[in-house]
Amino acid sequence: MKIMIDGKRTSARSLLLAHGAGAPSDSDFMNSMAAALAKQGIRVGRFEFPYMEKRRDDGKRRPPDREPILRETFQQAFSEFDNGTPCLIGGKSMGGRIATMVAADAEVEAAGVVCLGYPFHPTGRPEKLRVAHLANLTVPTLIVQGARDPFGNMEEYHTFKVQNSRIEMFWLADGNHDLKPRKASGMTHEEHLQTAVQRIADWMDAI
Repeated sequence: MKIMIDGKRTSARSLLLAHGAGAPSDSDFMNSMAAALAKQGIRVGRFEFPYMEKRRDDGKRRPPDREPILRETFQQAFSEFDNGTPCLIGGKSMGGRIATMVAADAEVEAAGVVCLGYPFHPTGRPEKLRVAHLANLTVPTLIVQGARDPFGNMEEYHTFKVQNSRIEMFWLADGNHDLKPRKASGMTHEEHLQTAVQRIADWMDAI
């Protein structure tokens, strides 16, 4: 399995990130986050699920693999990336969701979970929640979410009934699923990404 690594391999802090459903591990978002986190002294790993690897080979778009394959791939990536130091897992959207699943079921010995834009529900379908397993998380979990994310915004969050003291929400004002604010907000995407990176780094230090 190919794992892209940013940052010093000798770093005492490690974070393995998975991509979202529609974009690869080297999307602009993933590249920006990995580079910025590496500057914070974090060793960052990135990998791809089988369907995305096939898309890279032939250019054909495919739906994500079935859940068991996604989970198995995450476990394999973790076993190859783990270097014996405290290692966290996470990802963008679907990648973060799978990370919470393997952590909740103790399929990997992760020190914590970091989610970037968690898909609490499909866009436009708030009744179809993806939160039941979150109650089973026993490791520290940070969810960085745009306040107007169509997959779960700040106003909706209190209705999801996610009751787990191990989960911390960090909201970015006016951010969408990519944490990007609108121009009218007076904020920029770059500022939000840097704010997210700083929060992740501080949170990792704290745990």
